[in-house]
Amino acid sequence: MRVVIGEDEPLLREGLALLLSRNGFDVVSAVGDADPEVVSVMVGRSARDDGRVDRLTPRQLQVLGLLAEGRSNLAIANRLGITEKAVARHAAQIYDALGLPPNLDDHRRVLAVVRFLDR
Repeated sequence: MRVVIGEDEPLLREGLALLLSRNGFDVVSAVGDADPEVVSVMVGRSARDDGRVDRLTPRQLQVLGLLAEGRSNLAIANRLGITEKAVARHAAQIYDALGLPPNLDDHRRVLAVVRFLDR
């Protein structure tokens, strides 16, 4: 599968590229920001293609799309007009729906985005 990474934090961007490459993904580009239209298409496609993503509410899909853009909880809260606590609550529900329990060895936020893109 070919992927493009849009992440403004260079260290996280490179880490994602390395993680994806080591797991068989073809990382064709890693850029400092994501085209919002591409994220919208990915959110729509994922809702059709993955049974786990089908369990998410429209708001959770918005939050997951913004996570995929590399946005912080504060940025997501500001964009959606909700509190950071609400964003954290949505993220926890997304992790549960995607089958990502807390684990000291894994970063659930990154894994949620990887699962989101792995279709």
